[in-house]
Amino acid sequence: MTFLAARNLLQAPGAVVMIRPHAFVPNPETRADNAFQTHANEDAAALAGRARDEHDRAVATLRGHGVTVHVFDDDGSRDTPDSVFPNNWFSTHPGCQVAIYPMFAANRRRERRADVIEMLKRSYRVQEVIDLSGLEEDGLALEGTGAMVLDHIGRIAFTVRSNRADPVALERFCTHFAYEPIAFDAVDAAGRAVYHTNVLMCIATDFALVGLDMIPDAARRDVVVQRLTETGRTVIPLSPAQIGEFAGNAIELTGAGSRILALSQRAASALTAAQRQEIERSARIVPLDVPTIEHAGGSVRCMIAGIHLSPRPGTQESQS
Repeated sequence: MTFLAARNLLQAPGAVVMIRPHAFVPNPETRADNAFQTHANEDAAALAGRARDEHDRAVATLRGHGVTVHVFDDDGSRDTPDSVFPNNWFSTHPGCQVAIYPMFAANRRRERRADVIEMLKRSYRVQEVIDLSGLEEDGLALEGTGAMVLDHIGRIAFTVRSNRADPVALERFCTHFAYEPIAFDAVDAAGRAVYHTNVLMCIATDFALVGLDMIPDAARRDVVVQRLTETGRTVIPLSPAQIGEFAGNAIELTGAGSRILALSQRAASALTAAQRQEIERSARIVPLDVPTIEHAGGSVRCMIAGIHLSPRPGTQESQS
């Protein structure tokens, strides 16, 4: 395999896990520190139905572009209102590794499911599962690829400091998985701390979307830009207003013969023509309409847990 081919596979997975919600509601346990979360003026049943329909259309669109999507249902029986955002409790990594994470809110800890991990073991090459969830007992959280935005090419874990990303847990992850931690503060226009790094930035193979103006320390801002450009990426700055429209909450995936950038319709509409042109040099923009789900304070990136593992020949399960 050439270096270019290997690079392309590292950052943009061709298979993902998504959780179909049946009892979706903006999570009251996460409202205090998630400034992106908003009130939804609908009764619970209508809200859940709209969220489920948005999820199903998103799955169909991704499959239509050639992405393998493994769907698991959440019937709501475990009171997991944020289960539609699985990227926070587990991640997968080149090298046949899986990580399981400690979560900040108590009801989000119930999102972890053995059936997802067992599917990964059956269908993909998994040699090691590193479970960091025990750190919750010490009051430590590290909410997966929400808390960290991972550069799989440069082996860097970009992390906004917050109560969702404890420095001890971050160091533990980076030691196990051989990433370099780059931590920094980020705030919105009202001075509120950004709760998850993946609303602030998206790292694709050839470009990165970053809300640079929301990193107040100029020196740390320069470090972020430098480390991204060292790997040959074009840094596309996003304004605070675009971040507020979830333009940073995107994920690059490998579809049928090409890479795509999945993000919400709201996020795509916030991009300028010049930004779209730069993105489309290497990835096709694929908007997904998820306005109900966005009430919970997350968007398309949060809905998608990428599978950075090699399939087992002849054993990969069909999309469910």
